[in-house]
Amino acid sequence: MKMILLAATLAFAALPAMAQQSPDEFVRETAELLDQALQDRKEELAADREALYALIDEILLPRFDRRYAAQLVLGRHWRSADEEQRQQFIDAFYRAMLRRYSEGLLEFELGQFEVLPYRGDPSEPRTMVRTTVELDDGTTVPVDYGLVKRDSDWQMFDVRIEGISYVRRFRTEFNSEIQATSLEAVIERLQKEATQPPPPEPEDPFETPASENGSE
Repeated sequence: MKMILLAATLAFAALPAMAQQSPDEFVRETAELLDQALQDRKEELAADREALYALIDEILLPRFDRRYAAQLVLGRHWRSADEEQRQQFIDAFYRAMLRRYSEGLLEFELGQFEVLPYRGDPSEPRTMVRTTVELDDGTTVPVDYGLVKRDSDWQMFDVRIEGISYVRRFRTEFNSEIQATSLEAVIERLQKEATQPPPPEPEDPFETPASENGSE
């Protein structure tokens, strides 16, 4: 299950891609950089969460379009938000998700991660790269990365695990919460979440613990 959490971590997060790099090369290079950064450091990073966050920021953050992902997650609420609210949500959402899913990074094994042959059109502004992750029991899980082209470089904005999109999942979650409270209340909750100890690992990598969303 922690290998699946890796996908969520990869979706949230380092060196800009080279111009003209193909989408599958972009994903493969990201995985290789991550593997190199983790070598001989997993125990250290497991004991030092701030060092783990710093590594994610260094390797993954510049490869992830936080603003575009936040815009898609907020949906119609993005249009009614002012620029200060948008930036607060971008930062709070990223930090909260980093806290929630960062442990999955420590389970990454390059040999269990395979980028499938790319079948899309690299000239399009958005595309999908398909990969598989092999679990400890030998089964494989499909993990697809949504990419958007920015100034001739690719950036991640979505991840789908077994067909479930994190953008759509969180859009549904936040839409309900904003309608019940407000965007400001959601931002405040995320900011608070980002400063607390991480919750126990959920069974579902996109599951929100009941204590965090107010549900029973």
